[in-house]
Amino acid sequence: MKIFTNKDIKNFFVIVSCILISFMFLLQLIVWFSYGTLNLSLLLLSLFSGLCILGTCFLYFHKQNQIIEESIDQINLYISGYTDARIDCDKEGSLYKLFHAVNTLATSLNAHAVKEQKVKEFLKGTISDISHQLKTPLAALTIYNELLQSEADDSAAIQDFAAKSEKEIERIEMLVQNLLKITRLDAGSIIINKAPQNIANIIQDIYQHFEFRTKQEQKNIILSGSNSIELFCDRDWITEAISNIVKNALDHTDAGNQIKIEWKKLPTVTQITITDNGSGIHPEDIHHIFKRFYRSRFSKDTQGIGLGLPLVKAIVEAHDGNITVDSTLGKGSIFVLSFFNLTKM
Repeated sequence: MKIFTNKDIKNFFVIVSCILISFMFLLQLIVWFSYGTLNLSLLLLSLFSGLCILGTCFLYFHKQNQIIEESIDQINLYISGYTDARIDCDKEGSLYKLFHAVNTLATSLNAHAVKEQKVKEFLKGTISDISHQLKTPLAALTIYNELLQSEADDSAAIQDFAAKSEKEIERIEMLVQNLLKITRLDAGSIIINKAPQNIANIIQDIYQHFEFRTKQEQKNIILSGSNSIELFCDRDWITEAISNIVKNALDHTDAGNQIKIEWKKLPTVTQITITDNGSGIHPEDIHHIFKRFYRSRFSKDTQGIGLGLPLVKAIVEAHDGNITVDSTLGKGSIFVLSFFNLTKM
C-alpha cells in the first residue's frame, strides 16, 4: 500500500502494533497471576480494541495520503502549464496552512510571470521604436556623406552638408542620452540626492540657459514666484525636467509668443507651472504625450524623438510628485508639477 512506502508511517504502525501486543500479553499475564487462568473474553476484547486503533490510524493516514496525492496532482498540473490550478485549502489544520502557502506562492509566481511578459513586450516595443527612430538620422547621414563625396570641390556645399550631419548626430546623441536616463530611472540605478533647493535660483539658471535662443526666436520667458520658496529635490534632475518642458514650449510657439514659469507654495504641495500660448495639444494626444516615442499624427515636428515628456514624468515621479497638463488647441498648454511639502514629525 502507498501509505507504507513512507518509512515514518511504517515505523509508526510497527511501534503501535508492538505496544498493543505487549499490552495484551501483560494484561493476560496479570490475569493469570491474579486468578490462575487466562480470560478469553478479555483477550478478544483487547484484540478488538487493538484492531480498532490500528484501523482508525490506517484510515486517517490513508485519508491524509489521498489529500497529499490530490495536492501533488494539482502542483504537477500547475507545473505542466495550467497556471489556474490550486489546492483545496478551505479546512483548518497545519496541512491546509501549508496548502494555502503553496497557493499563495503560485499566485505570486503568476504575477511575476505576467510582469516579466510585460517587460519583454515593453523591451520588444522599445527596441522597435529605437530602431525606427535611428533609421531617419542614419539614413540622412548616409545621404549627406554621399553628397559630401560628390561635392568635394564645392566648399559651400560641404559646409552645408557638414552642418546638417552635425544636427543628425546631435539628434542621435539626444535619443541615446534621454533613453539611458529614463532606463536608469526605471531601474532605480540612479540615486536621487534630495536637499532643500531654492526654486527661484533653479528657474533663473533655466532662464539663462534659454536666454540666447529666446532672443534669437523673438520669444519671451516670464518668471513669477517668491525668492524664498524651497523644494526638497535633486537640483540637477528637477532642472532637467523643467528645462525639457520649457524646450518643448519653445519648439511649439511662434515669434512674439511667451512662456511663463510660475512657482508657489500651497498648504500641502509646492507647484511649478509652465504656461505657453503656442500651438497647444490636440485632444486626441493629451492622454498619450507622456508615452515613450509617441508621435502625434497632427504634429508638424519632424525632429522630436518622443522622449522629453516621458523623461519629465519619470523625474517628477522619482521625487514622489505628479505632473498634469491642460491644453487648448491653438491657444497653448499648461504643465503643472506638484510636489508634497515636507511636514515636521
